[in-house]
Amino acid sequence: MNHIKMKHLMVVVGLAVAMAQPASAHHSFAAEFDANKPVTLQGSVTKLEWQNPHIWVYLDVKDDRGNTQPWQCEGGPPNTLTRNGWSINSLKVGDLITIDGVLAKDGSKTCNARAVKLPDGRSVFAGSSGGDAPPPPKK
Repeated sequence: MNHIKMKHLMVVVGLAVAMAQPASAHHSFAAEFDANKPVTLQGSVTKLEWQNPHIWVYLDVKDDRGNTQPWQCEGGPPNTLTRNGWSINSLKVGDLITIDGVLAKDGSKTCNARAVKLPDGRSVFAGSSGGDAPPPPKK
């Protein structure tokens, strides 16, 4: 087999392998979340998943009757959050935080976080895939 045919074969094999890989788990904001259903949650962090394509913050929130309800909130990619002033070390299990976001369309206790008030009192943009990032903090 000559050199050009070998290159062509390698490209075809590479494309075939790439196409066989499962599609990314990334999703459309509008497909999963309702921008017309804002929510503010205050609760205690139970878990943090700091990985691409989105971080997830899990927290226990007390409902109107005082019952604890587990919630999960999607944030932006870690790189976006780092640029917005927070890191994996900004939240720890047990921290009391407030999340402003929008509810999931499926009625689950899931939200897309727009802003998070960290334990140190700072409010940071959470990298919402819904856009509408708040203006940068005033200095």
